[in-house]
Amino acid sequence: MDKSDASENHRVLRLLPSVDEVLGTEAGRKMVSEIGRKRTTSLAREAVESVRSEIRITDNRKIFTGENLLAETEAKLHNAGNNEKNSGLRRVINATGVIIHTNLGRAPLSENAKRAVFEEASGYCHLEYDVETGKRGRRGASAEKLLAEICGAESALIVNNCAAAALLVLSVFAHGREVVVSRGELVEIGGDFRVPDVLTQSGATLREVGTTNRTKLSDYEKAIGDNTALVLRVHPSNYRITGFTEKPSITELADLAHQNRILLYEDAGSGAIFDMSEYGLVDEPVISRSIAAGADIVTFSGDKLLGGPQSGLIAGRRDMIEQLRKHPLYRALRVDKMIYAALGATIKSYLQETALTEIPVLSMLSADTHNLAERTRTFAKSLLKAIGTNSDLAVEIIAGSSVVGGGAAPDVRRETMLVALMHGRLSGNELEKSLRMSNPPVIARIMENKVLVDLRTVSESEEVELLEILRQII
Repeated sequence: MDKSDASENHRVLRLLPSVDEVLGTEAGRKMVSEIGRKRTTSLAREAVESVRSEIRITDNRKIFTGENLLAETEAKLHNAGNNEKNSGLRRVINATGVIIHTNLGRAPLSENAKRAVFEEASGYCHLEYDVETGKRGRRGASAEKLLAEICGAESALIVNNCAAAALLVLSVFAHGREVVVSRGELVEIGGDFRVPDVLTQSGATLREVGTTNRTKLSDYEKAIGDNTALVLRVHPSNYRITGFTEKPSITELADLAHQNRILLYEDAGSGAIFDMSEYGLVDEPVISRSIAAGADIVTFSGDKLLGGPQSGLIAGRRDMIEQLRKHPLYRALRVDKMIYAALGATIKSYLQETALTEIPVLSMLSADTHNLAERTRTFAKSLLKAIGTNSDLAVEIIAGSSVVGGGAAPDVRRETMLVALMHGRLSGNELEKSLRMSNPPVIARIMENKVLVDLRTVSESEEVELLEILRQII
């Protein structure tokens, strides 16, 4: 930079607005009323520094004035304010057709679960207090009792996710000893979570048996020795091996383990409470069946097929559950009152045999294809009427499929009807972004430059909202 450029740069920098001037703009005053003066001041200072940095690298032929620098800084503050609003958790409309969408929070809670959280657990509640005796009670006793009942188990325990459940079980029962597991079950699931890593972290030693596609009962039998603590069965939720495959049943593994006076532990993954083969989920272990077949302890997720909040659920023998409860690691992994409340309300729907209608995941999964198609046609007609004939938005109905998601049943697809959207002036990606930036954000998918809306994962109460968002796209 020569002397004249440096001089001009210095002159322009002196025109930068002060933080107080930025706070006095329309955007500044509005933000102060919304998020407070202290936070707004911090964002205003960042906006000024951002403009300062841009001046230093901008061609000096651009004309700078105090007025346009203030306007530019105000615009940056306005954008920062919008980012601030959108930085926390926000409700979205899931139009993807992915029922258990990991990126969108997995299972949406039932209305009963929401009420339990906000009306019963959000204030003071009897979390560790026995109202009848007036003495200290056991944390989570009610939810754990209900959980044990739907699992057909002697007892149950609740921790913060399924990985935590596996870590706790292996730390308590296999630390310093061997765990026998099939090579075909050493899976990696979401977020780089790997079963072998959990085994290592627990202090257990992994003893692999069989091959990727075939593991026989005799393979387990040969591997069991004096230092074996348990046999581990892992349900590979997020992938399938087809063709020339073989694995022993839970009953066979349980008999083998008990003959050798060791434990059988099943990590069931998604956690089906009843047989879901009617809905295409033919391979999901039913927890009560695993318990009845002889598994000493079973772990699974609360926010997948169960349809509740994020949690790791442990069901099994009473003596083993009590050992887990007394271990120091349990205190680090236990859940709060909100989870107990939501989970308890979710489980009650199973016990009252209303789960298919009350729990959103199950309602979406079991939705009648004919009714869903009729609902989609009605929505498309309402949308065409709302946008009129002069809109650039083109609407058609096409056949498609929804998926379970959440690592469960990767090859299961449910037949559905889709609203396919195209725009005269926007590409598929631009239209999808427009929906994503709406309020609330609408999350859809793209195929062949068309934006696809699957009403299977859109609640009927959200349809009016979705219709209005689509109507406003020009």
